Amino acid sequence: MAHSWISSKVLGPLTVAAIVGVAMWNLPLGAAEPAVTIPAPAVDAPVQPGLQKIVLAGGCFWGIQAVYQHTDGVKQAVSGYAGGTKQTANYQLVSGGSTSHAEVVEVTYDPQKISYGKILQIFFSVAHNPTELNRQGPDTGPQYRSNIFYANAEQKRVAEAYIDQLNKLGVYKRPIVTRIDKLDAFYAAEDYHQDYAIRHPNNSYIVYNDAPKVENLKKLLPDVFRSNPVTVASAG
Repeated sequence: MAHSWISSKVLGPLTVAAIVGVAMWNLPLGAAEPAVTIPAPAVDAPVQPGLQKIVLAGGCFWGIQAVYQHTDGVKQAVSGYAGGTKQTANYQLVSGGSTSHAEVVEVTYDPQKISYGKILQIFFSVAHNPTELNRQGPDTGPQYRSNIFYANAEQKRVAEAYIDQLNKLGVYKRPIVTRIDKLDAFYAAEDYHQDYAIRHPNNSYIVYNDAPKVENLKKLLPDVFRSNPVTVASAG
């Protein structure tokens, strides 16, 4: 089941007054998984010509998409599904947790401006908590797992080396549980999921879970933060 409290994907955007009401239920402001300051990867991918892509899963795709839309060097971030079949790549089925899909974001970036390693540093530090198994924040189920879907051997090598580096440094209280799988296919999510955090900034789920991630990106990695986000609508 998606979003275990006040499923904003069901209710839609809430007014400011409603958000205040939610706060009165003792739900903490900025309920996103806490950000962690971590070093950059000791091993990074060599700079390649042209735009590159990586598909990442770390909980609800709204928040992951918002983080990378605010990342300088990212040309596009598209919410979608990966890990299952084309026939089951839709929100209703994926939300049931039995399709093998994860909610993912396909990040298209310019390696001349931002490295693959920096994309991963953002992923592990501010975008989600990589020690949570099959959940993130209020969302539970394998569709909310931590997962890197690599496009080539180099992406796999760097991701594996970085996880090993972070585990050895002990930057988290628990081991990283992020899966590393080969990308078979990426399926874009429904139009109403795209640019969701940007289009619905007052939605209760966005306010409590995703807006803090963008703010953490600004605070922890200001060198790659962009105040004017790229959107699927503008890129399309």
